[in-house]
Amino acid sequence: MSMEPIKSKEPLRISAKQLGQVELTDFCERCFWVKMRCGGKPPFQTPVPGIFSSLDAMTKRVTRSHFEKHGHVPRWLDGFGELGEPVPIPHHTRFCVVDPPTAIKLTGVPDEIFKQADGTLFIADNKTAKWNDNQQRILPMYRIQLNAYGYIAERIGMGTVRGLGLVYHQPQTEVDVSNIDSIAMADGFSIRFSAKLVPVRLDMESIPRLLQRVRSLADLPVVPDGRANCKDCALLNKLVEVIAQ
Repeated sequence: MSMEPIKSKEPLRISAKQLGQVELTDFCERCFWVKMRCGGKPPFQTPVPGIFSSLDAMTKRVTRSHFEKHGHVPRWLDGFGELGEPVPIPHHTRFCVVDPPTAIKLTGVPDEIFKQADGTLFIADNKTAKWNDNQQRILPMYRIQLNAYGYIAERIGMGTVRGLGLVYHQPQTEVDVSNIDSIAMADGFSIRFSAKLVPVRLDMESIPRLLQRVRSLADLPVVPDGRANCKDCALLNKLVEVIAQ
């Protein structure tokens, strides 16, 4: 695909995760076009339960508190090699970059950035989920998401990115008489999470190409054709039929 600057210069904002959707095998250009015109969100989007935000915040605090007390990150991260020190992540208003050829503002904040003594960075993102077939299916989206974070980090001067990875914090939900006393307490119950590390390939060179594809799609004057058998397209068609009644 040509990397020549395109004609349209209308400002456009997209998150790292939204950019990653372009790489999914079931990517639908029609649904993506509609989302772009809805501010990046589909109509009637279901809100994310607050418990996930709480777990995300706690996971970050565990990493930082462990480093403050022991001088190293938790041992479940050892599979990524020597990570160094967790560093503060800039606010989302500063952790962003504008791509001049497309006039797209790329945004999104990673969960963890670690810096070694030589200044190189390792970027990690936490997932509160079990590593399964569905997570493997959407791995291309997360690969681009993390590479987009790396792309931003290098361009705002944080350092050279040397590695990327996903950390799946998998809830351990097996309960029986053998472990009930370690789970049930007088004021409630506890749940344990085990870490599954998934290294992600560095591929920041793909980010400009994907940004140009997003710009090309967003600039289409009419909605493009949808993917065959797209469930979201079917729901959108139903919505249009209801409105037209």
